[in-house]
Amino acid sequence: MKTIFKTLALTATAFSCTADVSAQQPAATKPRIIISTDIGGTDPDDNQSMAHFLVFSDMFETEGLVSSPSYGNGSAGEILRMIDLYEKDFGILSRHFPSLATPQYLRSVTKQGQRGLSPYSGFKTPTEGSEWIVTCARRESDRPLWVLVWGGLEDVAQALHDAPDIAGKIRVYWIGGPNKKWSINSYAYIAENFPDIWFIECNEAYRGFIGLKKENDIYNASFCNAFMNGAGHLGNDFANYYAGLPKMGDTPSLLYLMYGDPENPAGESWGGSFQRLSFSPRNVFCRTTTAADTVAVYSHIELRLNGPDKTDIAPDSACITLTVRNQKWPGFYLGNGVYVVRHSTYYLGTLQYTVESTVEGFEPLQGSITVRNEWPGTCKASDYRLGSNWWTDRNGSQYEWNNYSGALTVFKWRRNVIDEWGKRMELLK
Repeated sequence: MKTIFKTLALTATAFSCTADVSAQQPAATKPRIIISTDIGGTDPDDNQSMAHFLVFSDMFETEGLVSSPSYGNGSAGEILRMIDLYEKDFGILSRHFPSLATPQYLRSVTKQGQRGLSPYSGFKTPTEGSEWIVTCARRESDRPLWVLVWGGLEDVAQALHDAPDIAGKIRVYWIGGPNKKWSINSYAYIAENFPDIWFIECNEAYRGFIGLKKENDIYNASFCNAFMNGAGHLGNDFANYYAGLPKMGDTPSLLYLMYGDPENPAGESWGGSFQRLSFSPRNVFCRTTTAADTVAVYSHIELRLNGPDKTDIAPDSACITLTVRNQKWPGFYLGNGVYVVRHSTYYLGTLQYTVESTVEGFEPLQGSITVRNEWPGTCKASDYRLGSNWWTDRNGSQYEWNNYSGALTVFKWRRNVIDEWGKRMELLK
């Protein structure tokens, strides 16, 4: 039985990587990409994935690197620091791969996006990053612009709000899951207003690339010693993140465009195989909930609560606070005495929460809610109806790895990826 949260298994099982020859072929054309990352924030796996991107930048037509730290202290400066390391290795790498993006060029397309969460509306004000997404999306091209989102969706939502015409010109591959709780308001805005956008919502499949501490081989705990130590400045820097264990949870977004057919999400690629998602679960409660109230994991949870009727609270200003598992989430005033807060979680089981406010007359509240291990569950009237190009992790035990839905569709290519990366890093030793 799966307990309070999903845990990694102790061992990894080798898997034959001969399932689909097409998935082992480079993409037919270089994809146009923008990477939106919260690098420098709370999770250093973005640094690991950024190092991987830089060493393989010859496989992309990179149009932007956007710092989008919806949570934490990430900044464009951390992207630039990684580029500085890359520059020190560039001379050697470019002799073997002359199409690698130059450090000077990458600096020129590095932009600062939104810092912090979006309010209830899902958007805020334009940023350098969101405006750059719009600029790139509007360029004349016979190829779509892929926006690879490694953190929150704030800059993507802002770009769509400011320029709805780009919705048909971009394709999003989002590493969701835990990131969904940080940007649930932006996610809700996109799902409600742009249901027909091409969108891969990868909530669990990406976990097929995360290394295992208890597996002491070159693909897991010994990865850094085997491939990174002494491999130039980028290689030596790798040990600073997770003690060199390759987490690299954002890397599948790159892999999806590197090997396989990006036009066919249901096919096989190194970045996963996906199924259509016709609705996104949205649970609206006009009260505090109890353990008897159940929701699907990763679903949208919305509490609408009665409180003092106020006229002096500005729209979209945070005025209530939801606390779940010692983390705090802002809520807002809708008017007419109605307050609202949204949440999403990857934790399973019954979760306790409180809702408090500094608004005079708003009494502290307590509640609980039970999160089921299913996605997306049964369709309800309150759910977001999605178009034919919204995709998510494959369901079914044949696609699971370590209890994660769809993760086997990534894991089975993991050794191929690491072996190929190791060959490039060996050039720097």
